[in-house]
Amino acid sequence: MTLTQRLAELGLTLPSPAAPAGSYVPARPHGGLLHLSGHIPRRAGAVVTGRVGDDMDVETARGLARQLALELVATAAQAAGGVDRLAGVVKLLVFVCSAPGFTQQPAVANGASDQLVEIFGEGGRHARSAIGVAELPLGAAVEIEAIFALEEDG
Repeated sequence: MTLTQRLAELGLTLPSPAAPAGSYVPARPHGGLLHLSGHIPRRAGAVVTGRVGDDMDVETARGLARQLALELVATAAQAAGGVDRLAGVVKLLVFVCSAPGFTQQPAVANGASDQLVEIFGEGGRHARSAIGVAELPLGAAVEIEAIFALEEDG
């Protein structure tokens, strides 16, 4: 089954990738890998802000991470020339804007990890780091960057 078929089976539609908000590119291929810049969550065009463990609960943040996983796939698909050119997920780096004493960053990151495994199957299993930080760009609650593997040209 292709990734296009899998997305349809899951009832998922890839969003339009966001334009860069600074002096960087959203994705850069190198050696069979596609390195993606950090993505932050938006709703109705506005950045979703908050500090997890203070003014946002884990489930809400996990939902944001899940949303970001789909946005990462959309960016990767655009950069690769189509979603079916993606072979899988290599690595996620998840930053969580965390209240003092908050230690459930992995639970937040699971939203993205679970979404990617649903889409890619075993190819979606990846290495991952989940890090708590005091602040993120534009006050975002979560930021995720990723490395995808590209299908080899045959």
